[in-house]
Amino acid sequence: MHIEKISEIIAHFIGLFEMTTDEMRLRANYAEGAGPGADGPALPDQDAFTAAFSSDLQLKDYDPGINYKSGSYEIEFGPARHFGRVFEESLEKLAAIAGKDIPLPHFGDPTDIVLTDEPELTVFAGPGSAISHVLQVNALYDDDYLDMTDGVHAPRDTSFVIEQLADFSTKAEIFTPFASLHRTDTYDGALKIAEDLQSYIRNARNTEDSGVASPDSDVTHHFVTTEPMDDKVYVNGKVEADIPVLDDFLPDRGLAKLPEEPDDSNTSVEQTDPSGNSLDVTAGANLVVNVASVINTGVITSVSAVMGNYHQIDAISQAFVYSDNDEIASALHSSGHSAEETGTIAKNIALFEQSTFEASSHAEPDSADPTFPNSWRVSVIDGDVSFVQWIEQYHFVTDNDTMTVTTSGSEATVLTGGNTSINFSSFFQMGLQYDLVIIGGNVLDINSITQVSLLYDNDWVRAEGDLDPGADLQTGNNLIWNFASIHNVGTGGPFEAMPDYMVDTQKAIEDRDPNMPEGLSFDVDFQGYAGLDVLYITGNLYDMTIIKQVSILGDSDDVTQAASTILENNPDATVTIDTGSNAVVNIAEIVDYDSFGQTTYLAGQLYSDAILIQGGLVEHDTTQPQPVDDGLANEVIAFLDNDDPAGGDSADGVINAGHDFSWSSTHPADVMQAMVA
Repeated sequence: MHIEKISEIIAHFIGLFEMTTDEMRLRANYAEGAGPGADGPALPDQDAFTAAFSSDLQLKDYDPGINYKSGSYEIEFGPARHFGRVFEESLEKLAAIAGKDIPLPHFGDPTDIVLTDEPELTVFAGPGSAISHVLQVNALYDDDYLDMTDGVHAPRDTSFVIEQLADFSTKAEIFTPFASLHRTDTYDGALKIAEDLQSYIRNARNTEDSGVASPDSDVTHHFVTTEPMDDKVYVNGKVEADIPVLDDFLPDRGLAKLPEEPDDSNTSVEQTDPSGNSLDVTAGANLVVNVASVINTGVITSVSAVMGNYHQIDAISQAFVYSDNDEIASALHSSGHSAEETGTIAKNIALFEQSTFEASSHAEPDSADPTFPNSWRVSVIDGDVSFVQWIEQYHFVTDNDTMTVTTSGSEATVLTGGNTSINFSSFFQMGLQYDLVIIGGNVLDINSITQVSLLYDNDWVRAEGDLDPGADLQTGNNLIWNFASIHNVGTGGPFEAMPDYMVDTQKAIEDRDPNMPEGLSFDVDFQGYAGLDVLYITGNLYDMTIIKQVSILGDSDDVTQAASTILENNPDATVTIDTGSNAVVNIAEIVDYDSFGQTTYLAGQLYSDAILIQGGLVEHDTTQPQPVDDGLANEVIAFLDNDDPAGGDSADGVINAGHDFSWSSTHPADVMQAMVA
């Protein structure tokens, strides 16, 4: 060690010697330079060296080494404001820190530790809003023309069907006042809908509408009620004991029936009988179906507290308008299945249900030694929360067939109908479950179903000459089916006044106070809970489900049976003509889980309303089809040529209108607008 010290001293002085040599070289180089000129500036004299210079520093030998001091995490070097006391008292402070469960870093400065008497409540983020808008539209234009003879039969103009359906939609508006609701996803828009519904319900309680029929139509029923309707089945304005089953009323679609499951049997099938002379014509058998199902469990709780107002509105409006005025030639024999005996069956079916969810998965708490929660977990949502499901389903189908048929001496099958149009929408929202939900603002709980069914089925069945084939005819047997159900789970019991400890709970969450209010911990609804999962919504909560279904079907068929020499020689020919058997079906169901329990505290006002509107009209339209006019319209002539159409200077022209069957060029657009607007 001593040798190393001497070596470092020698090296040090060698370094000083080299520095002195370099300095002397610099001075020699400077001396070789030129000095200042005679006319240059005078330089100040250098300060004289003072021999009396002295220093108070004590000279010591060079001692290389490293001075080390421990870090501040050692308790004897800690800041005085935290650890300036004796060692035992410092240990007591560390024990207090461990008792308060304050997370400490593994390494760091003790100044990072801040001791507080009341730690802040830790809050978590709650679930967000869920908004869905579904629009389903089907437009089908299927006007067929068939001629099995050698003759010339002019096609007919079927535009009158579109005009009649447009008139039907206008007449149905009085039964469906909620069809004009527009889609929204804002609280102001939802509040406007709630206010409009409540205003209409109040007016419905004070007024009575005697009828809406025109001289050419009959009112099958017009029913409006705002009375309690829980667990009641309404069919065409009357309370029934049972819900009708759709399968019991669906018509037999004959040739257009839906495919069945294939037979698993491997047995071969043979037919040895010779083919007969038959003619089967199916011009109807159309099926139009709207199905919508919504199950909403966005935020469900056993206990809820609403600091503002509570709006709960359920509304169902159903309407159908149809015309089934058929004309059958007197020469044709009916098989007993024509429209005069089996016409159109139309039903509006509505059901309101209210139930309470009862959980039985856990044993009842022991009343002798009750257990109450002593901790809680809080989630907070700043602002409004919305759960909106808006479904709109539309059908417009026209199947106006014009046929001239005859027997051919063999089995002939003609299917010009049998169209199937289906809209299906299913929504299942599975959210989070909480033991307590506190809403700082208002609650809007709106469920609305609107259903409209329009059917035009005026058919014409004719026979040429004195033909008497003994045909089996079916021009009716149509079905119109509107079924709507609203089922609320929870909030069925009476609302209770807001207790003081719920207000204290809201304030504790806003102040981030970790201590759960004593009244909350001893609420009888929370008996048996070890801890509480709480959701606090600072704004408004609106839960809105709107379903609108519109089905429009035009099936005006014109079938003419022409004479046949084969039929004259074979009187046993079988002729079957079916221009009906249509089904227009709307099915909608809403299951709204508002609460798992029976307790809802309310600080504001309660607005709870329900309304059911059912209406049906039967039109007796007598419009007769006209042949298609081959002449050009005056507007087309004016567009092509400004000269007189009878003038001899006009040249031949060809107009190709194309075969565009898009949404804009099919007539349903005008009719649908009446229901969408």
